[in-house]
Amino acid sequence: MSLLDVIGPVMVGPSSSHTAGACRLALLARHALLFPPHQARLELHGSFAKTAKGHGTDLALAAGLLGFYPDDPRIPEAIRLAQEAGLSLEFVSKDLGDVHPNTVRITLENAQERLSLTGSSLGGGVVRVVKVGEFDTNFSGAHHTLLVKHQDRPGVIARVARVIADDEVNIATLTSTRLKRGGEALMALEIDRRLAQYALDYLTHHPYIHWMRLLPEVMSGEKVSA
Repeated sequence: MSLLDVIGPVMVGPSSSHTAGACRLALLARHALLFPPHQARLELHGSFAKTAKGHGTDLALAAGLLGFYPDDPRIPEAIRLAQEAGLSLEFVSKDLGDVHPNTVRITLENAQERLSLTGSSLGGGVVRVVKVGEFDTNFSGAHHTLLVKHQDRPGVIARVARVIADDEVNIATLTSTRLKRGGEALMALEIDRRLAQYALDYLTHHPYIHWMRLLPEVMSGEKVSA
């Protein structure tokens, strides 16, 4: 049993599932973009939809999209602050199918790109991302996470793993999904620390890698600028 099991996460309340977890999911979505979003559509499933305002889920999601962590005292003002920052928020109830009751699909847009991320808040502030765009995935935000969209070709996964090893970084988990054989695929690698910039630069210029993001560890107190 950990201290988290006894006292829960450090956060602005009222609910670890509906506020801390929601904030962390939005943080991960925000960091999957290179630039701040201008528009956000937040599709709330199950109990997230039923208690969005009562438990502050809407505030927590807005806060995460602004780069706030669950213990940030500005969370109660997040909707207003998002409006002031030029971030348009749309909250809708949506049946997302056979997923955890505390699930949200976050679709973000700015002038450069559009991205969606679906994740669930599992209790105690613990989260699980289950989809990025069209790709099924499985990562927690408890580690730095390298997302790599690439051509489904032999050796690409091994090359990425080799670069990570050469930087003396350990891989905690690795999931890979492809839409079809030889088409696009997505790797999600949870790693023990942030990769060095030279490693990131090398992977960015790999001919079969189309898109890559390094997401921060959001389960700790470490803050990453949005």
